[in-house]
Amino acid sequence: MDVVVAGAHGGAGASTLTSLLPAVWDMGSIGPLLELGRPPLQARGRPVVLAVRNTAVAAKAATAAIGALAAWDERVAALAIVSDGGPESREATARFALLDGRVGGVVRVPHVRALRLVEDPAEVVLPGKARQALSDLRGLVVAPGGEGS
Repeated sequence: MDVVVAGAHGGAGASTLTSLLPAVWDMGSIGPLLELGRPPLQARGRPVVLAVRNTAVAAKAATAAIGALAAWDERVAALAIVSDGGPESREATARFALLDGRVGGVVRVPHVRALRLVEDPAEVVLPGKARQALSDLRGLVVAPGGEGS
């Protein structure tokens, strides 16, 4: 599986997802690429996972990032909504619902406190819900026919 992971904003969890999903490219935050004159993200046919926190402000950043990626002829295979440990507000949930049709799928990644305590996220034994979220992400980025792109 050759996947591009980008954050809709800084601190979205892109680097953590990159270390937990094998064979991925960590593009960091897409925010600086949205500035005028910056070259676009080029996934070169690889599926894009867009990471975003579960807040209303982050949902607004995800909307801008998805719009920019579409303008650059890139499709978001998966929107990974990474919990910051707090509940998702109604406003955030409503904004994410509007994005659902613009991406291949939406996966909510639960907060895992242990990930904040280690340098290498691969060292953490993930709880079942987090393992399921990663499995769901992998399912969204696998090309038809069962092989990674």
